[in-house]
Amino acid sequence: MAKHYQSPIIYRLREISIKQIKIWKDAQARKLDREGIAELAKSIKNEGLQNPPMVQKESKNSYLLLSGQRRLAALKRLGAKKIPVLLLTQSTRYDLEDAKAASVVENLHRNKLNVKDMTAACVFLTESVGKSKASQSLGISSQTLKKYLGFAAVPDRLKQYVPKELSRDDATRLYQIIPNISKAVRIAEKIIPLDQKLRKQYLRTLARSPKSSHPKLLKKAKTGLLQQKVTIELNKGVARKLRSLAARNDIEVTEMAEKIMSSYLKRR
Repeated sequence: MAKHYQSPIIYRLREISIKQIKIWKDAQARKLDREGIAELAKSIKNEGLQNPPMVQKESKNSYLLLSGQRRLAALKRLGAKKIPVLLLTQSTRYDLEDAKAASVVENLHRNKLNVKDMTAACVFLTESVGKSKASQSLGISSQTLKKYLGFAAVPDRLKQYVPKELSRDDATRLYQIIPNISKAVRIAEKIIPLDQKLRKQYLRTLARSPKSSHPKLLKKAKTGLLQQKVTIELNKGVARKLRSLAARNDIEVTEMAEKIMSSYLKRR
């Protein structure tokens, strides 16, 4: 079983050739802010390297970078040949998955990211180590992670309906409510024929009652739209009768009106 990467770690300071440090394959595609790297390189040149990158030995002449990709890029920019590193001991070395998690989380916690950057980082971490470990690593719930991931978290089986049959928001909302992809796809196929307003009301109803059957959800969604749209003006006589009926039944006037309207529509 892989060690939890948040466990206490033991390392020693070493100086190694910068050419011996390898960045794990997935991280090579990570976008680095060029201006930020230039600024960091200037800072290291003037003040020295305050926090060496962390690595672990991969083979005789190879070391895997765990954290400090930006610092490594800045040192390369400065033309460094040998650099100080924090070398993880054999007893606390990570497996590759935990190394990926450590690298990404270290970057997340060091920077104050905006929502867009946080979302991109969450997508990157999820693709690297999976949703369960990603949420655990970040100290957030799976639902919070899912919100950050948004449409990026939606499986391809649901994405296939976007944008011709479902909007991105509808697909994202549906998957957030129903994380079981097979069930989500079945529901998607049922709500595609609905117009946009009814579909959105259906999804709101689904969020409140995710275990209800489609006919019940559709009925409630239609009623919800009706409640949103209909305004009835009553003359004084009818209004007095409505208040009297509500008082006799010990309910609110609006609830009494809903009951009367519902009963009338059922008879039609």
